[in-house]
Amino acid sequence: MNLTSKIKSFLKSAKKPLIVILGPTASGKTALSLKIAHAINGEIISTDSRQIYKGMEISTDIVKQEDQKGIPHHFLGITTPDKVLTMSEYAKLALDEIKKIYKRKHIPMLVGGTGLYISAITQAYKVPKVPPNLKLRNRLEKEAKLKGSEFVHKKLAKLDPKAAAAIHPNNLRYVIRAIEINMATGKNKPDLKNKPEFNTYFIGIEWPREKLYGRINLRVDNQLKRGLVEEVKALLKKKYEKNLPAMTSLGVKEIIPYIKGKSPLEECIETLKMNTRRYAKRQMTWFKRYDNVEWISPEKLEKLL
Repeated sequence: MNLTSKIKSFLKSAKKPLIVILGPTASGKTALSLKIAHAINGEIISTDSRQIYKGMEISTDIVKQEDQKGIPHHFLGITTPDKVLTMSEYAKLALDEIKKIYKRKHIPMLVGGTGLYISAITQAYKVPKVPPNLKLRNRLEKEAKLKGSEFVHKKLAKLDPKAAAAIHPNNLRYVIRAIEINMATGKNKPDLKNKPEFNTYFIGIEWPREKLYGRINLRVDNQLKRGLVEEVKALLKKKYEKNLPAMTSLGVKEIIPYIKGKSPLEECIETLKMNTRRYAKRQMTWFKRYDNVEWISPEKLEKLL
């Protein structure tokens, strides 16, 4: 039985079906999701924490309108880069959209690489209501300024390895918030769960490391050809705060030194490729925690597409 047939069989018995397509960056999630969505009357909900931002279509690799093949997509470019969408805010929006998709007699599909967003829906994470600790935040922000965001991220890794695996070191606000919650509750975010609400079918794409790294390098090269540098220049002209999640995104933070004349473009490109490879590794660490994922090899993926 092929993958599409398996999914259709699953849908016959599932009361509240939810299809999840996950995998590291550049693994082929978009192409696979379009194929499956077309076969099952699906609607795609992005679980990419950066694709929510307008004006970042190239750096976040948002699928173009003309390439969506008529499949409804949700949470692409829904807010400006100066806004911060928390995990709980995202979860509420996504859950509301899933209800609307059911009413339309369609099948909701989560597609993306942000593990916390996926888990917020599929494992019904309960985010503790911890008030801001301004003293802690200021201290960690000063440390990040003096020693780099990686230094603060390592602190999170010691407190909560699972959360650290899911949050990119450049995403300083999320890193600090995770530390804040952990220090206030003594608990890891992923352990704070409610009973899952959906019948979920997980599909994962897994590439051999070297082949995936080759795809990542090609992706970065294509982003540059499509105008990545110009996109980052446009963001800088808006004078957004540099520590915002949007401005610390892959493809943005690495290009800024070139625009400001601090580093040659070739060096920034290599840094971007290296950081993307590291991020892909962290993504897979997170995804391997999920049970019941049907992992697809490149060979199987090629046959499906």
